[in-house]
Amino acid sequence: MKHFVKLGLMALSVTVLAACSSDGSEETTIRVATSPGPYSELFLDQVAPKLEEEGYTVEEIEFTDLRSADVALQEGSADLNVDQHALYLANFNEEAGAELTAVTPVPTVPTGLFPGTKDDLAAVSSGDRVGIPDDPSNYTRALLVLEKAGWITLNEDANLESLTVDDIAENTSGIEIVPMQSAVIPRTLEDLAYAIIPGSIAYDAGVDFSTMLLAEDVRKDLLLQAVVSKPETAEEEWVQAVIDIYNSGEFQSQIKEINQNSDETYWIIPD
Repeated sequence: MKHFVKLGLMALSVTVLAACSSDGSEETTIRVATSPGPYSELFLDQVAPKLEEEGYTVEEIEFTDLRSADVALQEGSADLNVDQHALYLANFNEEAGAELTAVTPVPTVPTGLFPGTKDDLAAVSSGDRVGIPDDPSNYTRALLVLEKAGWITLNEDANLESLTVDDIAENTSGIEIVPMQSAVIPRTLEDLAYAIIPGSIAYDAGVDFSTMLLAEDVRKDLLLQAVVSKPETAEEEWVQAVIDIYNSGEFQSQIKEINQNSDETYWIIPD
């Protein structure tokens, strides 16, 4: 039997979590709701084959955006997602009245400061245009990267989980901060001295991660999570299998090898 099955949305209504195999034993199917980016790809490339070796069937249900994937989890038409950080999860649960539950942190691609027309942090000068994301969570991350670079300082009483331009105490480098849609930033590097790009956006755009000048210090609430539909689901055996694979020495060694040998992405491994 071929265990890896790619599903279109039309097949959702006929998918069930447990089915009987040809010998009459129960076979567990894990329906993973994927969305574009490196996290679903890592799951399908590295985690799904290990689950299959343990006797599980993995079915991919593709979505074009993360919110739709979360709705599928909430409605019970999918079982697992690995594309969101804890802060996004908390916001979705509050807005949708859901109980989606994180079960383990997973490797995360950090937001980074990348070169535009300049490729050296020390070359920054007054008037340099620095592109940053304009959505609230990534805007916050970008300001923290700028602070880490020493280009700005933040007010002592700033809420580090939700920063705005008013939280900048001093623009010590004199840079021009240019907020824009995250997906647009990689296409405008020729017009910027530097750019701060979320990891998944940089990955999708084919940005060379070996050129990253500075990576964010990923906060715990911004680590990506493996997420299931509700707290009760988190106790099921297949969930523990997913947790064990993500936290295994073999899996983490594979991620370290990817970091050493690839310029397509760079993974932060949770402690």
